[in-house]
Amino acid sequence: MKCPYCSYSESKVIDSRPTDEGERIRRRRECLKCQKRFTTYEIVETVPVIVIKKDKSREAFDRNKLLRGLLRACEKRPVSIEQLEAIVDEIENTLQNSLDREVPSSQIGAYAMEKLKKVDEVAYVRFASVYRQFRDVNSFMEELNKIIESKQE
Repeated sequence: MKCPYCSYSESKVIDSRPTDEGERIRRRRECLKCQKRFTTYEIVETVPVIVIKKDKSREAFDRNKLLRGLLRACEKRPVSIEQLEAIVDEIENTLQNSLDREVPSSQIGAYAMEKLKKVDEVAYVRFASVYRQFRDVNSFMEELNKIIESKQE
C-alpha cells in the first residue's frame, strides 16, 4: 500500500478490525520510510451480474425486484419474509459464484421456481403462471398435473 504522505510503497499493518457488520476491514498502517500512520479499508470487489431480459435488453440484477416478485406469489400464504430472503440470497449467491456475468432472466425465474416449489406449491404455481405466461387454462392445468404426478412418485 502506497503511503499518502511520502508515496513509499511499503507499509506494515498496525491494527486490523472489521467494520460495517463485517463487510469491510479497517486497517491502520505505518509507512516503513516516514513512520506516519494512515488508514485503509478493504472490501470485497463484486462484479455486477447483468440480466438479459426477454426483449434482449440488459439491466443489472436487482435482488429487490426478485424479492417483490416472490412476495406477490406468496401473498396470503404461510411463507415468511425470512424464507423469501433466504431464497433471494441463495439465487444471488448462485449468480455471483457462476462464471457468467450475463444471465438470461429465464434462468433466474427457473431458479426461483425451483426454490418456491420446495417452500409452497401454491406460491410456485402463482409465480409460474406469471413467469411462464400461461395463455389459457390448459397450460395452467398441465403445470398442476406435473405437481400432482411428482407427489405420487
